[in-house]
Amino acid sequence: MKIIIVHNQVSSQDSADARDVLFQVEAVSGAMNNLGHQVETLACTLDLENMGRTLTEKRPDYVFNLVEDIAGQGRLIHLFPFLLDSLGIAYSGSAAESIFLTSHKIMAKERMIFSGLPTPDWRGPCPFRGPGRASGGCKGVGKWIVKSLWEHASVGLDSGSVLETDSFARLMGEMESRLVSLGGACFAEEFIDGREFNLSLLESDSGVEVLPPAEIVFEGYSKDMVRIVDYQAKWEDDSYGYHHTNRCFDFAEEDKGLLQNLIGLARKSWEVFALAGYARVDFRVDDSNRPYILEVNANPCLSPDAGFAAALSRAGLSFGQAVQRIISAGRVA
Repeated sequence: MKIIIVHNQVSSQDSADARDVLFQVEAVSGAMNNLGHQVETLACTLDLENMGRTLTEKRPDYVFNLVEDIAGQGRLIHLFPFLLDSLGIAYSGSAAESIFLTSHKIMAKERMIFSGLPTPDWRGPCPFRGPGRASGGCKGVGKWIVKSLWEHASVGLDSGSVLETDSFARLMGEMESRLVSLGGACFAEEFIDGREFNLSLLESDSGVEVLPPAEIVFEGYSKDMVRIVDYQAKWEDDSYGYHHTNRCFDFAEEDKGLLQNLIGLARKSWEVFALAGYARVDFRVDDSNRPYILEVNANPCLSPDAGFAAALSRAGLSFGQAVQRIISAGRVA
């Protein structure tokens, strides 16, 4: 097949999380070449009219969608698959509607609540625009983590993102003070101080396969250190967190019931959000073994050192096999 890998435009001056897409392009391109496909790459810009003309002229059989933002804005991520829908071009992964819904973290949480999926309570968004959990009174009391509404890759997260407040007014003030670092829109989520799990999913001819669950182990973290995978832990290789937040695929027998519960919730998330191709569901589990979904990621990172590739390896699947399965599951408008 003639396949075009489309990714967000990046430069050498961009941050590590933005540049990571180039490693994904290299990995996917190599797998496709080995599979015998004709491959080229294309950077997506905000000029969607020109993108449409270019794709129409090139007439690909398929587009592998690695667009993680447009013009540096995660909130625009859904525009490119909507363009592909309008052009009638087959593409990888979930539909534009699913990408939009899962990328807006509060809308995703509202869908989870409606569908009976457990997720931590929240307040926001900030700035407040329309519906949201933004009433006053005592509803801001507790321990919270302030997150970006749209951006992924732990953008803007650090140890100071976890805080305790005694009023909604103070919580809103904390959110407002972090707006710039969080992409201009954020919310506060109840902080679940417990274990963290990532479950990757891959489509197959018989449905969705949940790959082996991975736990993020916070090795050497003292009691006063916040156990989150913040931006440093994910992207800065000279940081403590980068070297001490490791994946573990080996579990005690006593975790068997918990893991089966997580697998069931991941499968239900796939159905609720109408996901396709591949995805990842992130969880926190409290001290009573109650799981909470933090995020449903419709286009998780495909870099060779990322969690999805690690889960593939643990499942005995090659990266090339996964890429072929994603291509085979590709959708047409």
